[in-house]
Amino acid sequence: MNRNTSFTRRYIFLLLLLAVCSCQPKPSHDLVELNRVIPDIILDIRYATTDNFVGEVLYPSARCFLAKEPAKALKKVQADLKQQGYCLKVFDGYRPLSVQKRMWEILPDDRYVADPATGSNHNRAYSVDVALLDLDGKDVIMPSEFDDFSERAHMDFMDCPPEAIRHRQILKETMERHGFTGIDSEWWHFNYQGYKDKPVLDIPIDQL
Repeated sequence: MNRNTSFTRRYIFLLLLLAVCSCQPKPSHDLVELNRVIPDIILDIRYATTDNFVGEVLYPSARCFLAKEPAKALKKVQADLKQQGYCLKVFDGYRPLSVQKRMWEILPDDRYVADPATGSNHNRAYSVDVALLDLDGKDVIMPSEFDDFSERAHMDFMDCPPEAIRHRQILKETMERHGFTGIDSEWWHFNYQGYKDKPVLDIPIDQL
């Protein structure tokens, strides 16, 4: 075998290898792990424990994912809050549709749990549940606990300490400055802009 033949075969092999690589299926999502985007984020992923309204472990691990754009926006929220003397705690982000179905079985009330027939924005990875901490990582007073399905969780609930109302307002205003909007029934829940045309996903957490 002469040198030219050997070079030609290597060249053809490289072309074939590149062709195979280019044909590999691309991920069908743009989910990113939140603590890779925001290394100092505090996670309190309740659905990876039994400390939630279902009373069951719904996630195999306490990891949190969002689509790339809301994750980048949340990083800006974190920086903004730090200038105000606070930081974020995250309860939930992306949620597989199968988990949404289980939640609906327990609480079929669309004020608090989205009907899986249409899907939640959590299933689209465009919603996040958050609260405030101080800069030492300690909880600050909020109007209610997370997943409190009562009037105390409503954005307009006023029968609570002024400090709790102030914290709720700081969280709301800061999230809104960076493209998020809240919902009336849960002070902790925020949707990121552009969610309406995003697909509902059912990728298990342990496959991400």
